[in-house]
Amino acid sequence: MQRLLLLMTTTTYRAGAFLEAARQLDVPVTVGSERPQALAAANPGGFLTLNFLAPEEATRTIVEFAKKYPIRAVIAADDDGVILAAMASAALSLSHNSVAAVSAARNKRRMREILSEAGIPSPRYAAFTIDQDPLEVARGVSFPCVVKPLFLSASRGVIRADDATQFVLAFRRVANLLRRPEVAAQGGALAQQILVESFIPGFEVALEGLLSKGKLKVLALFDKPDPLDGPFFEETIYVAPSRLSIRMQEMIADCTAKAVIALDLREGPVHAELRVNDEGPWILEIAPRSIGGLCSRTLRFGDGVSLEELILRHALGLEVESFEREKRAAGVMMIPIPQAGILREVRGQEDASKVPGIEEIRIAIPLGQEVVPLPEGTKYLGFIFARDETPERVEAALREAHRRLEFLILPPQKSRDADSREVPRFSRIHN
Repeated sequence: MQRLLLLMTTTTYRAGAFLEAARQLDVPVTVGSERPQALAAANPGGFLTLNFLAPEEATRTIVEFAKKYPIRAVIAADDDGVILAAMASAALSLSHNSVAAVSAARNKRRMREILSEAGIPSPRYAAFTIDQDPLEVARGVSFPCVVKPLFLSASRGVIRADDATQFVLAFRRVANLLRRPEVAAQGGALAQQILVESFIPGFEVALEGLLSKGKLKVLALFDKPDPLDGPFFEETIYVAPSRLSIRMQEMIADCTAKAVIALDLREGPVHAELRVNDEGPWILEIAPRSIGGLCSRTLRFGDGVSLEELILRHALGLEVESFEREKRAAGVMMIPIPQAGILREVRGQEDASKVPGIEEIRIAIPLGQEVVPLPEGTKYLGFIFARDETPERVEAALREAHRRLEFLILPPQKSRDADSREVPRFSRIHN
């Protein structure tokens, strides 16, 4: 039987949702990951170790594997696997986005070039090497601006600067992040550059869509009610359906569709981030994958079909009964990290879960582990999920549940001292 190859790193949040969707469809799955799996010997068709940083080599491995275990579709759970998914799909003659299109979407500088050439509203930009003198660079920069890596996602390394002093600090901070060995290996040549963009005022929205032969089907439009004005851009609340006017929602969908065409993305999920102001929508990001983290739990289609099942049905050529999102409003809060340190305790979960409309509170970082806020961090403390009759009630529920949560985060030394005491002193952090 032909199977699904699901590409995911061991750090992904998305494994459970995609595997459950495949189980619902009764489709055999091969998990392609960057590390060997303990159960691989017992189930040789179920696991495949791949080097995501060498997609040509990994593609050859996939092609050889497919001779014994035929593959019907290749899906990347996150950004890390989208280029490999495109390469492998091309090699196996499967429906796919071109490698050039996916690579352009993963390279923020190239994406800006393409969108600018197509006349699609997006920030002005310039790229610099990490070794350039930020004092010299600042002389040619207009403020406010945003300093960011070319390839990282989830707002990692993204910093706003309002003047030359802030710019120098931001540039150096991003450069230091890109010099970290694991980040440099991930980005390759892209890790040698920093993108500087004009700051676009306004509020943000996120569009979740599905492409079929280049045609965009909008699955959901999320409002982001919290202002994202910097200096860092940590996302918190997503709520659907959007409360924007139908006319503005149509403009956002049209702008996204034009960007997709310009980038030549043609198949599979797409996640877009846009700013909206008096001039209309502006494209910030286009990613050839579905929404990140655990946020897809907010989306249900037809009779309760998950986003992941919808994506798999499309990739496998199976019938999709409905692309319509459920009528009830839904939302998620990605719990921000208020400070760096060691997460020692979380209080208030039971009380927070009693807020009307709250469906689940998931703390994603185990106690005793280090937590790192943006712009260097890569994870959230966790996720709060809500569902109710209106977007307003969903947003209110998320905020109230978050207000009831308390986190004890200690600097590493204080955390070690707390370990030596029988009962650690609790200091409350509200966020």
